[in-house]
Amino acid sequence: MQRLVDSHTHLDHFPTQEIDSIVTRAIENRVGLIISAGTTLESSEHCVNLSKIIPMVFAGVGIHPMDLTEKIGNKTYKALEALASENPKVACISEIGLDFLPTSPAYDIQMQSFKRQINLARDLDKPVIVHSREAHPEVLKTLMQENAQSIGGVLHYYQGDLYTAQTYINMGFSISMAKPLLRINELQNVAKTIPLESIVLETDSAPQPWKKYRHRWTEPFHVIQVAEKLAELKNLPVET
Repeated sequence: MQRLVDSHTHLDHFPTQEIDSIVTRAIENRVGLIISAGTTLESSEHCVNLSKIIPMVFAGVGIHPMDLTEKIGNKTYKALEALASENPKVACISEIGLDFLPTSPAYDIQMQSFKRQINLARDLDKPVIVHSREAHPEVLKTLMQENAQSIGGVLHYYQGDLYTAQTYINMGFSISMAKPLLRINELQNVAKTIPLESIVLETDSAPQPWKKYRHRWTEPFHVIQVAEKLAELKNLPVET
């Protein structure tokens, strides 16, 4: 039986005592590999540690744009570089990007950090997993300026339009679909239209304490729902 990949989670954010059961539920629902993305240096270290003790877990190393408090200096850069280069289960530089909500960190901090982490990925020949919220024009421009197409990567939790998705694909990037695919018609049209080989799946799993019941939190096992919806849209069996 073919196994699914949950290409983007924040497994490290869950309480330690829950992780074994989360992984078990994932395995029971055909998930064979989980990537846990770092959001800070400490989070990245935690992801790497999880990858060392859980065979199906791989790690992403990076600093999320919403977690930036200052530009990435040499000390932080070297720490990220060491984490990513010394651990064979680091699959990508993740989660990095730009976020232009009104409450987001300053533009110059985000841009410097995004460029620096792209450069890190290029130096290590690892793909980048890109966060883009209200920022696709700037993200595209920066990826091109920094020659990110030489390493490629994924547009995480994609909710943009078809033209933008095709632009990323033409640069050698994949489009990551998550649970919004179950409900957003425009996104379903994107998924129908772009090549299957340019799509990856994810859950973006993380604790959701605002939900009344724990069983409603998104977990890696929910990636099967995304796979089933994509199969329906493409008129293909899930096994494809």
